[in-house]
This record gives sequence, structure tokens and C-alpha cells, in this order.
Amino acid sequence: MTPDLDRTRPVWRQVAAAIADRIADGQYPVGARVPSVVELSAEFGIAASTAQKALSHLKAEGLIRAEVGLGSFVARRPEDTPPSP
Repeated sequence: MTPDLDRTRPVWRQVAAAIADRIADGQYPVGARVPSVVELSAEFGIAASTAQKALSHLKAEGLIRAEVGLGSFVARRPEDTPPSP
């Protein structure tokens, strides 16, 4: 099922918000793998670069962490306190 996206707003922000919502509601618990760039591209019908930008934003926000060769994983839920620097 492809979620409906509002093409008048930045698509990467909508995808990032959708993933953050899934983290917040427990669909993706802390430590769980989040969809890859390829998986997000297929699910949302977006370019790989758009999916990568969404994941990069979530990483910058501290919600996910990337492990080379393994993928991206939930680091914390949105309501949790940010990790210490």
C-alpha cells in the first residue's frame, strides 16, 4: 500500500514524519530495523535520493542510527530525551 503524499510539500519531510510516527506508536520499537532506502522508495513511490534525505534527517534528529552493512535502526522514540553528545 502506497501512502498518499501531498506533492505540494517536501516529500522527504512527509516520509520522515511517517517513519517518526511509526517509531512513536511502537510499530518500530527501539532497536528495530527501519526500512532501507530501496524499501522506502518502493513503499512511497519516491526516488532513492528522497528516501535517503528522509533517513538522513531522522539520523540527524537522533531517532535512528546507521550501522554500515546492516542498515538503520531505531535509536530512541521521539518523546525520549535526546542522546547525550
